[in-house]
Amino acid sequence: MKTAELLEQRAAIVARMDEAHKADDDKAFGEAETELRAIDGKLDRQRKIDEADRRERGTVIAGQGGGEFAELRQQSLVDTLRFGAGMALDAEKRAKVEREQAMLAERAGGPAKGVYIATELFEQRDASTTATAGTIAPTDFRPDLFTSALTNSAIVTRLGATTLTGLTGDVVIPRETGAPNVGWVNEDEALPTGNATFDSLTLTPHHVGVITELSRQLLQQSSPQVEQLVRNMMSRDVALEIDRAAIAGSGTGAEPTGVLNDAGVQEVSWDTDLFTTTADMMAAADLANIGDGRAFLSTNGVRAIAMKLRDTQGRPIPVSETFHAEPAYFTNQAPNDLGDGNDHGLVYGDWRDLLIGIWSQLDVLVNPYAETAYSKGNILVRAMATVDFGVRRPASFRKAIVPVT
Repeated sequence: MKTAELLEQRAAIVARMDEAHKADDDKAFGEAETELRAIDGKLDRQRKIDEADRRERGTVIAGQGGGEFAELRQQSLVDTLRFGAGMALDAEKRAKVEREQAMLAERAGGPAKGVYIATELFEQRDASTTATAGTIAPTDFRPDLFTSALTNSAIVTRLGATTLTGLTGDVVIPRETGAPNVGWVNEDEALPTGNATFDSLTLTPHHVGVITELSRQLLQQSSPQVEQLVRNMMSRDVALEIDRAAIAGSGTGAEPTGVLNDAGVQEVSWDTDLFTTTADMMAAADLANIGDGRAFLSTNGVRAIAMKLRDTQGRPIPVSETFHAEPAYFTNQAPNDLGDGNDHGLVYGDWRDLLIGIWSQLDVLVNPYAETAYSKGNILVRAMATVDFGVRRPASFRKAIVPVT
């Protein structure tokens, strides 16, 4: 049973206790109290299990030592699309695809509208940082999480963003915004009063997708190069758009809000140069008690600026010194059209507080009968995912705009 379900049961029991108390019904109150102790015990055990799951290395579904479906990396995207289009497959390949679809449906919690594609097919495990700073995110792959769909040429999951999977409806996450008053008192003197204050972060489903036309002949090819080509086409459009929105989603229309546009993330003003501005961002983070999972994220244009910096004697200043030996990541996913249209985005913070909510597997629907494609013997392939982003603690991030001339 999931933690959320146990919490719902607990809330219902507490409500019964409250009703029994108001009705002065000792028997009903005692029964509810007994149930509350039992559910608290289950909650304690489930939380320990959840924590163990978070700390555990990913369980290999297939591959070396894991049988046929090692992280489902042996799934053939081309064969799966041919299966979805009703094209001919030999008995062995068809049986393999059917077993993979059954496994992915179980992982997703329901059948696909078309066919499921294992998101780990699009994963690439390399990461780039400054020369002296190591990566802050582990390289272990978790096949039960959606992160692989974001790591083809993406960045946010490598920074350590927290992924929430298995979601159904909207997700409301309570947040503490103010601590209770604490103070010293003399004997027989009242403690200062003041309650903690709270608000909540709500994640709601946002849908992203793409439709691609593939030729029938392309899907009939069996070479590894064709397989990789189709994979790249699928991941390039969906995975990178998810990653871009996590960084700089506008929050308008159907697009979710990214870190740079989160109203709660404070901006640090540009201060003469990159070295000084990054120091100001780190100082602000220190004052806000930001956690240890910190890193800078910016554009490749900002990286170029840092690489060109020289000291008073004309010697190059290492990029790592410009970012004060903190991990620094650079990507074309970060925006370079802020301010007057030429300014670049820069974010610093504890990326574990960026939440990525996942409601669906990568759902692929193959349509061999669409009019324009059908007349050419081609098929249309639609790939969709349902996600949202949220900053658990806005104080965990600082942002800045870097002017580029």
